[in-house]
Amino acid sequence: MVKIVTDATFEEETKDGIVLVDFWATWCGPCLMQAPILEQIAEELSEDELKIVKLDVDQNPATAQKFGIMSIPTLLFKKDGQVVKQVAGVHNKNQIKAIVAELSN
Repeated sequence: MVKIVTDATFEEETKDGIVLVDFWATWCGPCLMQAPILEQIAEELSEDELKIVKLDVDQNPATAQKFGIMSIPTLLFKKDGQVVKQVAGVHNKNQIKAIVAELSN
């Protein structure tokens, strides 16, 4: 399941394990293309392997600004609360799973 986070819940929701944060907005076409891919991954991997959260940059500008998000979609990967990777643009399932595998080692 992909969970919605806000500026208020971001730190608590992304402090443990490997977390993929999808920075997106309702008006962003590529973001809408990325969403079903993330939903598929969330169904295939347990939350112990990867937690996926979404943050709407229009409704939560503080977190987007804190991480220097300039374009969306941006996928930010955190491991045990630390940012370990950030990629911009739409990524397919294999690309995302390869990043997760790399971070799991």
